[in-house]
This record gives sequence, C-alpha cells and structure tokens, in this order.
Amino acid sequence: MQRIEDPALLRGRGTYIDNVAPTDALHVAFVRAFTAHGTIESIDTSDAEAMPGVVGVLTGADLDIGPLTSSPLLAHTVSQPVLAVDRVRYVGEPIAVVVAETKAQAVDAAEAVWADVEPIEPILDPEAAASDDVVLHPDLGTNVVLDQGEPVGPEQLEGDGVVVVSERLINQRMAAVPLEGRVVAARWDDGRLTQWSCTQGAHGTRDELASVFGLDPAQVHVITPDVGGGFGAKHGTTPEELVVTWLARHLDRPVRWAETRSENMVGMVQGRGQVQHASIAGTRDGTITGYRLDVIQEGGAYAGSGCVLPYMTRMMAPGCYAIDDVRVRIRSVVTNTSTVGAYRGAGRPEAAAAIERMVDRFAAEIGMDPVEVRRKNLLQPDAFPLRTATGGSYDSGDYPAVLDKALEAAGYEDLRARQAELRAEGGSKQLGIGVSAYVEITNVLRQSEYGSVEITAEGGAIVRTGSSAHGQGHHTAWAMLVSDRTGIPFDRIEVRHGDTDDVPRGGGTGGSKSLQIGGAAAAAAAELVVERAKQLAADLLEADPSDIVHDQMAGTFAVAGTPVTAKSWADLAAAAPAQGMEVLAAETDFEPGGSTFPFGAHVAVVEVDTDTGKVRLLRHIACDDAGTIVNPLLVDGQVHGGVAAGIGQALFEEVRYDEEGNPLTTTFADYAFPSAAEMPSFERIPHETPTPHNPLGAKGIGESGTIGATPAVQNAVVDAVAHLGVRHIDMPLTAERVWTAIRQAGSGS
Repeated sequence: MQRIEDPALLRGRGTYIDNVAPTDALHVAFVRAFTAHGTIESIDTSDAEAMPGVVGVLTGADLDIGPLTSSPLLAHTVSQPVLAVDRVRYVGEPIAVVVAETKAQAVDAAEAVWADVEPIEPILDPEAAASDDVVLHPDLGTNVVLDQGEPVGPEQLEGDGVVVVSERLINQRMAAVPLEGRVVAARWDDGRLTQWSCTQGAHGTRDELASVFGLDPAQVHVITPDVGGGFGAKHGTTPEELVVTWLARHLDRPVRWAETRSENMVGMVQGRGQVQHASIAGTRDGTITGYRLDVIQEGGAYAGSGCVLPYMTRMMAPGCYAIDDVRVRIRSVVTNTSTVGAYRGAGRPEAAAAIERMVDRFAAEIGMDPVEVRRKNLLQPDAFPLRTATGGSYDSGDYPAVLDKALEAAGYEDLRARQAELRAEGGSKQLGIGVSAYVEITNVLRQSEYGSVEITAEGGAIVRTGSSAHGQGHHTAWAMLVSDRTGIPFDRIEVRHGDTDDVPRGGGTGGSKSLQIGGAAAAAAAELVVERAKQLAADLLEADPSDIVHDQMAGTFAVAGTPVTAKSWADLAAAAPAQGMEVLAAETDFEPGGSTFPFGAHVAVVEVDTDTGKVRLLRHIACDDAGTIVNPLLVDGQVHGGVAAGIGQALFEEVRYDEEGNPLTTTFADYAFPSAAEMPSFERIPHETPTPHNPLGAKGIGESGTIGATPAVQNAVVDAVAHLGVRHIDMPLTAERVWTAIRQAGSGS
C-alpha cells in the first residue's frame, strides 16, 4: 500500500504550526549568548524597548518559571534556567527575549540588546571535563554527572595465547537537522492553555506544561499537526517553548515563535558525542574471549537527556556476539556546548560502532577475514531468548542468516578478489569492503500505548492513536491494520493523533516503538469493535452472538447461512444509539511483553583515492530484520532514511567548535550532510523473525539503517587503505582525514 500521507505533503497542503497558529499572535525573538562560558555582568535592553512594535524585552530575572532539572537517573541534578541568569554556559544559550507585533520587529530589536559577559575559560573536551580542572557548575563541584562501573582496560584481558587490541574511538557529535525546526504557539483562555507544539509526543508535552505552570493536565490542550521530522530531538519541551507559553499568559495575548536554521543548529538537542576506549581480546583461531569499553559521554552544558544514553551503550555493548566476559564503564560529563539528547538510536548506534570497529581490528591483528571472525562469534538462533552479560534480554534472532544474505547479495567473494587485484596493481583507486552486524533495543521502557476505533455513520472508521507521526507512515500502517480486521475499505479510515482533547492519552513516538505498541493497540481496538458489532448485530437479527459471522471481505455481519440479512457497518452505527451506545467504538491500551531487539547486517563498498583521500560510496547492501513486516514499502523508506543518516555520520556530518567554544557548523554551508547525489541506490534484502512480545510480531525499524550503516562505511574506508598501514580514522571520514591517515601510515608515523 502506498503512503496515504504523501499527496498532501508533496503538494504543499500539509498542516504545520506556522499554518494554524493564531494570526493575531505576537512574535518572539531570542537574544543568545556569544560567549561559551562567562558571568553576566549586565544586560542592556533599553534600546530594544524603544524600537517600533516592541511590546516587551525580558530577561531571566523577569520570569517566575524554572529552572529545569536533569534526569533523576543521574548522580547530580543540574538546573537549567529558561533564560540564563548570572552565568552563560554555551554559545547560543538564550539570555533575553523580545516580543513584538511582527517577526521582523522582534528580530531587529533582539539585535539591539547588549549583554556584558565576563569570559571564563570554557571546557569543551569531554575527557578534559572528567578531570574537573574547570567546573561548569560550582555548586556541584564536578563535571561528572554519571559514573557507573569499575575502571576497565586492556590489562584485564591479557593472558597466555590471547591477542588484545585497543583503540580510542570517537563517535562525533551530530545535529538532528529536521526539515522543520522548533515551532511553538500558545494561547490562554480563562486559565486554560492551548499550545501548538512541534513535538514527538503531545501528551508528554501536555504533562510537562501542566507541571511547569501548576495546572491540571485537563487544563492544557496540546495540538500537534504535521511535524517536519523529529529523529528523537523533538521529545519534551525546551526552554524557549516554555518562555513562549509564559509570555502568552503574562501578556494575555497569543504568542508564537519559529526558530531560524542557525538557532536550530545551536539550540536543538544534538546527538552522539561519545569518546570510547575499547579493548577486545581473543585467540588466534578467531574466538573472541573478552571485551572492555570505557565510555565518556558529553551532555552539553546542562546534563540533558544525552547523559543517560550511556546506559543504552552499556546494555548493547556486546552487539550480536557470544561474549561472556564484557565489562563497561560509563561516565557522562557537562561541557560548554549545546545540549546532547536523543538522536536516531540514542546510545545504541554508539555501541554498534564500537564493537564492530573492534571486531575488524581484532581480525586484522590475527590476519583473519573479518567475516569469518563474525561468523565464528555470532549468537546462534537456538540461543534465544537470552540475557547478555550487560543485561540485554534479546527476544529472537537469526544473526548468521542476515549476514549470509547480505554477503550473498553483495557478491562478497568476487569483491574480495577484485580488491586483491587492485592492491596488486598498486594504483591510487582502491576498493574497500565494510561489514557490520548489529542489534538494537526498541521500546526500551516497555511502554504501553493507547488505540481506539470508532465507526462513523457512513460505515467508515476513525482510528485514534497515542503514537505521534512525523514522517514514518503511521496513518498508512494503522489504516491497513484496521481495514484488515474490520473489512472497512482502506480509503474510508481516518487516523488521528496529536490532539490531547481528541485522543485522551498516549506515549508518543520514539525508540522505534510505534508499530509494535501503537499499531498493536489499533489492531486490538479493531478486534474489540468487531466483537461489539457482532453483539449489536445479534440483537438486531435476534440471534445468538456466537452465530454471527463477520465477512471481512464484504465488511458485513450476518447469521451463519443467511447472508441476505447481513448488516453493514453503517447499519450497525445507526442502530448503536438505540442499543444504549453513544457510538459504536472500542478502545484499549496495549501492554507489550517486553522490549524487542531488531537486528541486521550491512555491507558497504567504497572507492578510496589514496592520492587525495576522496571516498566514493559505490554500493550499500542492507539486510534488516524488524520482525513481521506490515508494509514493505514503509520499511524500505525507513531503511533508506536510516542508511542515509548512517552514511552521513560516517562521511560528512560533525558538529564542531573552535578552541573558545564558538560553534563552527551553524548553517548548511558549514554542516555537511548528504543529498541524493552522494548516495548510491540502496540494496535492501528482506528478512523477518517475529517477536513473541506483541501479536503483530513487529519489532521496530526506525534507526536500524543508522546502526548498521555507520560502522559498515567506516570499516569499508579503513579496509580500503589497510594495506598501507592505516588501522583507524576518526569519523567523519573526510578526504582530509583519510589523506592524512594515509600519509602518516606511509611515513611510519
């Protein structure tokens, strides 16, 4: 089934917040810090206040909300003011806000605000931050907000006949770059808040707003129309969004804000940002005997949700391999940088990149093909379900099968033969083959989800879901599930989400959980409404409910053997009020049996020019297993997007700062990410291993391509130049970095 969401979006008929926010709203512009670390001596707002159209200019001292606190899972609580007070801690931190009649007037006035900030030495490197030489939050006395696990190192793996390989790996900081940045509008009516939020979870946003403003959740109405991408970065509310809401109440007028791209690049939460010290050990026959991983996670200036992501890295550290001796230490630190949060896999891709790089390093050290090392150590199908050394409760899997499928599709043996020919010829164009096996966890918190199905007077259906769509194809998949169970034509099913007055509860979307719990809830509600329809038909036809047959193809109900008296969905909807039902409907909250663990294998084929360092991706083959597939077209799209993101991390994307903490990647001219021109045609190989944790058998697919593609491309580039002595290059694998590594290896450096 093709996506039903796309025609409106492609024709410019989507409904975004900027389309529906109150037209009489005031506009907001934020004044942001230009110093990474310093004390605020004064903020002069007088010139801005006198400018045309300006309604007000406020600083942190004027607001009576906040500060925000960090996750209770951290060792230290780090408070973040909604507008900086006394001290600034990263370039881009909001320090004042201007409200004006038009957006242009607000922006002009914001440029007239002057802040006198006395600089303090910034701390930017996460490893240096762990030393506490410069402390960002003096009241804490430390930059380390999470420290779990005993120290780990290669010496713990040494022994007779054991080969130990160690490496320092960088999983660089990434920007989420959704097509639509953060947008918010707020209005208060008689003490009730209506907020248009560009969020991945309307109900979670509702509850946060209620908490901040001292309201009952019923007093908050959150509306989330179309969302132009989220990728994890649009979970929760941000300081700017809370300020907009406060201003609407303070001024008793609607207020709206849409960030610029440069604001998005410094203000929206960013991803990754890990330094990893990894060691792997094994015997010369290829058996891996032990693995150590020391993770330092940068969390930004205020210990954002990114500081808890190392828990995921630790859980998924062994990857797909049967390694009993695994120890991981995790630390999270604050630095004078933008906040780190959830982004495409959130802690799991970092684990996959580390173990896959180390498997390749180990294979190179013992002189064995990296594929054979993987085959020798992969968990076998009869091992499931199982619990790993780091606490992962893997549900089901066939890791050797997906690896074999990907290799066969790639023509692995022929590729290796061609690679050997090119190396023997000694030319500058060399071939690299990268392999990655991965497993990730989805629905980490084992959350439930709401779903309901209501039959309309015309015999169609309205499906309400607590999941929140921002590009994944929810409307198509949910309509398919309900149509399949009810017999109502696909094009007569409407799917609704993202309005807390229309949908009573929901967990939103994140962690690739939507289909396995939101889809399962919609399917269960459809089955419930069928049972209610059978009871209603039995009453109308004066029959026993057990004698009522539901013809799913025709979408009718009749007494067995007498189809001529069949009742349609429209007939039953019309009869429902007379039978004591307001409408013919059913709702449920689906409770999953546990988290699920999708997995897969990727093969990347690259060309590396050893004279220039230029890397060209020739092919990318992906075999991803997300359990039972509901719609192959949607899965293709998810994998394509994930692979593109993984390739982007491997070859292009990196958030960078100078030595004073100034961000260097605040526009698309500076922050490189791939377009279709940089991508090959992806080759996707299907494979399905159902999970027992939900009746659909679905696991989750959202970030799978990211998790597999990043190490596959990295491994391919290093493999291409391994004969020159190159064993490691930091991501992204830019031409400059590749060229430098080749030159250093050639000179024996």
